[in-house]
Amino acid sequence: MNPTRPTGSIHAGPPTGRSVRGPIFARRADWQVVWFKRDLRIGDHAPLMEALQQGPVIGLYLYEPELLESPEWDASHSRFIAEALRELESEWTRRGGCLLLRRGEAVEQLERLHRETGFVRLWSHEETGNRLTFDRDLRVVRWCRERGIDWQERRQDGVVRRLRSRDGWAERWAKSMSGRIESSPEVLGSGRPTGLVSDGVLGPEQLGLGPVIPIELQRGGETAAREVLGSFLEERGVGYRAEMSSPLTAWTACSRLSAHLAWGCVSMRTVHQAAGHRQEALRAMLSAGEPLDRRWSGAIASFQARLRWHCHFMQKLEDEPRIEFENFNPVYDGLREAFTESEEGQQRLEAWRQGRIGFPMVDACLRAVRATGWLNFRMRALVMSVASYHLWLHWRPTAIHLARCFLDFEPGIHFSQAQMQSGTTGINTVRIYSPTRQALEQDPKGVFIRRWVPELAGVPDVFLAEPWRMTRSQQEAARCVIGVDYPAPRVDPRRSVIEAKERIARVRSSAAAREASRRVYLRHGSRKGHAFRGADAEARYRQGLLSEAQGPGAEPEHGPVQQELFG
Repeated sequence: MNPTRPTGSIHAGPPTGRSVRGPIFARRADWQVVWFKRDLRIGDHAPLMEALQQGPVIGLYLYEPELLESPEWDASHSRFIAEALRELESEWTRRGGCLLLRRGEAVEQLERLHRETGFVRLWSHEETGNRLTFDRDLRVVRWCRERGIDWQERRQDGVVRRLRSRDGWAERWAKSMSGRIESSPEVLGSGRPTGLVSDGVLGPEQLGLGPVIPIELQRGGETAAREVLGSFLEERGVGYRAEMSSPLTAWTACSRLSAHLAWGCVSMRTVHQAAGHRQEALRAMLSAGEPLDRRWSGAIASFQARLRWHCHFMQKLEDEPRIEFENFNPVYDGLREAFTESEEGQQRLEAWRQGRIGFPMVDACLRAVRATGWLNFRMRALVMSVASYHLWLHWRPTAIHLARCFLDFEPGIHFSQAQMQSGTTGINTVRIYSPTRQALEQDPKGVFIRRWVPELAGVPDVFLAEPWRMTRSQQEAARCVIGVDYPAPRVDPRRSVIEAKERIARVRSSAAAREASRRVYLRHGSRKGHAFRGADAEARYRQGLLSEAQGPGAEPEHGPVQQELFG
């Protein structure tokens, strides 16, 4: 799918916006342009540090129309970015640098800046984005070749470009994360040239995206990211292991760094090393006999493991970009598409989007994430599982809706997880979450449900997970008549799961499915430690020693991989 490109620059005619003032501007061959994308920070920014060693630097951020108009973009994303850019612009100004914020298609804006400055080198971080950013980067590559521009890209996480094999990936990730973090530069320039126009910080309204719907969004920016990281490692994270699954406790017990990592307000390496320093400090306290909540060590260890899994899922999209649109495992093609496009399928999809499918815990989660931009991993898995199995909807339209809702939308993690929770990878255990069980276990008093589904405020606790079980008189007493004040379940919770299991099992049991799953595993499956590489990995798969080889089941126990990737 090729993106629709603008027919011309929005800056045609006399330049508008704010001019960056300073000494007389002159074209010079040693200008270095640092292109900011999903790396809105100064700290641990390799392209910036290297560019400063080569010559005078101009920073550039682009508001790209094709990204702003994409189906997964939301005004909340632009608001978070605007907050991060406001701080970034302030820091560049304080340190004597020139940061340009411009609106327009990437190649057009780079050509414009090239005419203005004559720069010959472009710096940026590698980006594992969606198809739009992939195609845009291909256009930039062609433009750089035509203009003789040297585009230097640097890795900012554990994702490896042109990876031949997953063997040894974990060791490479660990090496990358242990690299030295240079001090942030105090000087970014010796003056700010005149003649360069910046559009300044543009929020969602100025970008034509309309008002921001969420009411409890996190604040963007490098300072906010450092504060969130510090409060998690020093205060909030002590109950991380036990409290990450409930939407009641996860709000504060989880790291809440996911949005900052997604938009690059803090680097993965910074977070990884900060967690390591905290773990060392905890060991020292324990050795010295200082009072210490012993939950801390396990909490930090669990968090450290999830940082690696964060990049593990991003690597999948880097290796196989088609999974943004297509099933990991092609044997699942055609499984849900026709029904999703049917009239009943579209009605189910719209009810799910609105948080009105008649399962209180699911409806509460869908309304909460729209209002706050965040949901803990267990609840993300729940809403996706119910959409894919109970409602039998294809993962693509539901994933797009959640991409708009999630402030921390990270394409590599998002589309991989959407398929994982929908059973289309062929290498993961089928996990069908029970809305009733999740309500009883994670919100036993109904605090979360009643907050986000106020129609159920008067429903007794005993019926809150399944309000349709109330008699008519009980419904009237609770002021919640099912089908009037709150919808009846869109599907039968038991029968829909049985049917979903049977459909999935029929596909998984074929020889073609097993062979396709083997190929998916060898390309994307994790390798723990130094064992199970190459032929050993294939033998391990064939012996059925992987959890991926297990048959379909309903909500088995979670391992450390599944519990929380969206800290």
